[in-house]
Formats: sequence, C-alpha cells, structure tokens
Amino acid sequence: MFYGEYEHTLDSKDRIIIPAKLREIFTKYKIKKFYITRGLDQCLFIFSEEEWKAQDSKFRNMPFTKQEARQFNRLYFSGASEVCCDKQGRILLPVYLKKYAGIQEDVMVVGVSNRIEIWALEIWKSYFKNSLLSFEQIAEKLIE
Repeated sequence: MFYGEYEHTLDSKDRIIIPAKLREIFTKYKIKKFYITRGLDQCLFIFSEEEWKAQDSKFRNMPFTKQEARQFNRLYFSGASEVCCDKQGRILLPVYLKKYAGIQEDVMVVGVSNRIEIWALEIWKSYFKNSLLSFEQIAEKLIE
C-alpha cells in the first residue's frame, strides 16, 4: 500500500509533511488516524489505525511471562502516539521519538508496504548503503 522514498525537512515546530503520494493513499482508503512509535533499526514506524489494531492484537498475544515479550511491548507501546494530518498534510513528531530516531532536521520518509518509516536522513543513507551490498543475498535467503 505504501511505497517509495521521499526526502523532507522538519519545520520549526517539529512537523513533517507527509508526501502527497502517500496522502493520496490515505484518501483512497479513508485513513484519517495513525499511530507512530519506535521502529526497528533506529527509525519510526507509522501505521494506519487498522494496521495498528492488527499489530496490537498480534503483540498482545505474546506471553507476558517472557521477559523479552514484556520488554518489547513496553518499548513499542509506550512510545506510541496517535497522530492525524493537519490541513497541510503535516504530522507532529513527539520530541521523545525524534530523539530515539536521531532526527534533527532532514528526514527520509519511506513507504514499506503496510507502514511508513521515518528516518533521520544520514542514518537512512548509511543503512541503505550497507544494506544494498547484501540485497541479493538476503533475497536468496527469503524468497523462494
């Protein structure tokens, strides 16, 4: 559903404009509310409300008696914030999430199928460069 890479800059109030191509998808699927939280690899994850409910259901069923499950759920859900786009298509990035992702000003917004990721631009460039080298090997392991 969400695809592509879009370079953007935070404004002075820590807002980021969601790219127009992604906002078109919001309109098409009548998505109004999102959840943003700590992602993996030092990025932020943004899920539609529907996808967030699916994530919640999956992780809620992890056994709370397992330390790793408790730790993951605490970090993942405590970092979550409900967001909506304003009339200009912007969302506010909470300060604690900006710090987690190392975001200062320049960001890369990445569509990754069922979610949107927000990366500090320099962290994304480094991640992309390092991951691209093993892209074919990863594909061989994962895709049959």
